[in-house]
Amino acid sequence: MFKASTQKEVSTKLTKGLLDVIVLQFLSVESMHGYQIITKIRKNFGVYFGPSTVYPLLGVLEKKGFIDSKWDMSSERPRKIYRLTADGQSALSFTEESLAFICRRITTEQTTDERSTDILC
Repeated sequence: MFKASTQKEVSTKLTKGLLDVIVLQFLSVESMHGYQIITKIRKNFGVYFGPSTVYPLLGVLEKKGFIDSKWDMSSERPRKIYRLTADGQSALSFTEESLAFICRRITTEQTTDERSTDILC
């Protein structure tokens, strides 16, 4: 069995590699501001990615058209609220399908013939 430190390292690496997908998934459920996203990542994955990681990622996702934002001025502290766009939902769906395909390929034993004819499981 892996040491706890190795498990944490693997978990952190996977979470960081999939951070854009994680953010899109969170925003598919509800619109959120940046700090909510940071907190939810830490709560759900036990990994802390701070503002210097999350906010630039939000900017990239917004430039790609996967999310958009608007300022919420209704509270004492203005917050930029992010929401998933239709393009973001399409990207998320495609990525989820691709990840499921990869996981099936990793966990399923298949013959060479099946692999060549079965492109999408």
